[in-house]
Amino acid sequence: MIEADDPAEIARQLAELRVEHRDLDAAIARLAADIAADELAIKRLKKRKLWLKDCISRLESALIPDEPA
Repeated sequence: MIEADDPAEIARQLAELRVEHRDLDAAIARLAADIAADELAIKRLKKRKLWLKDCISRLESALIPDEPA
């Protein structure tokens, strides 16, 4: 993932990551409802979802301006 100093670029990346996070959430829910679902695939999707959440948190904190001491 490439991080930029431009707030507009960070906001764009945030929007993309949030959409992917939401899509993964829906995919995980569908797979979890299926009895024949592959548990390994579900675990991989959940791991990816957690990674996205971490990336979203980092980008959100990058948008908060630094306060002078």
